[in-house]
Amino acid sequence: MAQSEPPVEPNPKFAWRKPAGQVSLVEVHRSVLVPANASFWRKLLAFSGPGFLVAVGYMDPGNWATDLAGGAQFGYTLLAVIMISNLMAILLQHLCIKLGIATGRDLAQACRDHYSTPTVWFLWFLCEIAIAACDLAEVVGSAIALQLLFGIPLMWGCVITVLDVLAVLYLQNKGFRYIEALVITLIVTIGGCFAAELFFSKPGIAGILLGFIPSSQIITNQSMLYVSIGIIGATVMPHNLYLHSSIVQTRKYEQNPVGKREAIKFATIDSTVALMFALFINGAILILAASAFHWSGHQDVASIQDAYQLLSPLLGVGVASILFAVALLASGQNATLTGTLAGQIVMEGFINIRLRPWLRRLITRLIAVIPAVVVIGWFGESKTTDLLIASQVVLSMQLGFAIWPLMRFTGEKAKMGEFVNPVWIKILGWTIAAIIIVLNVKLLFDIFMPAPVLNTFYGYLGLPAPSE
Repeated sequence: MAQSEPPVEPNPKFAWRKPAGQVSLVEVHRSVLVPANASFWRKLLAFSGPGFLVAVGYMDPGNWATDLAGGAQFGYTLLAVIMISNLMAILLQHLCIKLGIATGRDLAQACRDHYSTPTVWFLWFLCEIAIAACDLAEVVGSAIALQLLFGIPLMWGCVITVLDVLAVLYLQNKGFRYIEALVITLIVTIGGCFAAELFFSKPGIAGILLGFIPSSQIITNQSMLYVSIGIIGATVMPHNLYLHSSIVQTRKYEQNPVGKREAIKFATIDSTVALMFALFINGAILILAASAFHWSGHQDVASIQDAYQLLSPLLGVGVASILFAVALLASGQNATLTGTLAGQIVMEGFINIRLRPWLRRLITRLIAVIPAVVVIGWFGESKTTDLLIASQVVLSMQLGFAIWPLMRFTGEKAKMGEFVNPVWIKILGWTIAAIIIVLNVKLLFDIFMPAPVLNTFYGYLGLPAPSE
């Protein structure tokens, strides 16, 4: 009988330009013990948590703006985009898990240890732009919820969100499990609110099922494509790739091939289940907008404030608008918690800056709050929804610069050893990266090229020119 080949271990000497530095999120690294001889369900419980922190980014206020716009304008058509985006997210987050567990590096650290210094600074700059765009959506979303529920002006609502820095510091000092517990509680709150909203709105089941079938209009209609890429940007978020590759390392498991393989399995189950919650919530927002607004003569509703004002009268349920605002506040606060952690991971990972925890988190929060206050003061409160959708398109534009190194690192045997991506994952992952990049280039081309150029170009290809 032929002997099986021994497992291939990563070879750090040849895999990386630089040796590994300090561990990711040193305050909580390997702080959650995973019992070695426990049952399947006990181990799954020990590994559960990081996936829900990541899922928060897939249901943040930026998603609300794009999902509301998509549902109100196009009915259930863009449900297919939400589903495809979620499937993309499941694969990409699985690769983040593999990178963090197999190499002991988060994605930012891996970029720092692999690329040249100018490339690292370039990638760090792009990532900070993406985090600022993401945080802008979270801060504005929370401020809108505070305004709807308590009448607090948007400007002051943005300032209040700085307090999340204190919450993260307090909970992290108590233990990483406390952060996970708070996040899961808020996710359950959001899910409960939207389950009630769907019950009130009574959407058509047949229309929903048809909405999950992709339509060619998504590509040919420029307005639909713009919102679709916004949905992709709001769903597959660049900073989540950095975040997940770090927080999977909060678990203390056996540091050998068997222990790592088991960790990858349980962490993948955790993230997949959590992302299915995100699929439900994103789908529920779009379905609610479609059933309440699209067929009632309110197709132009894309503003969260307008949706809040119209929900109760249109659905005939007084509590509908309040539930909507409560879910928005929970979503915004949840996202600011995880966004603060992501900012820390990116700053430390790319450029190895070590600051006091309170100062580091205050800086990452101010990077979001200051632009939000300036933009609201300059453009006024009426432009907040446009800013939310635009921020998600900015996120989508940065995705390729995060996915490319992730696919490259997890596809190299010298870095990953036996955990290197199999051929089918390489093909699927690079296909996802190509789709995202091509759609982004098409969007930019369609937006900035004059109509005669577009007509000539698409006519030459035999394709219909984008419509407004």
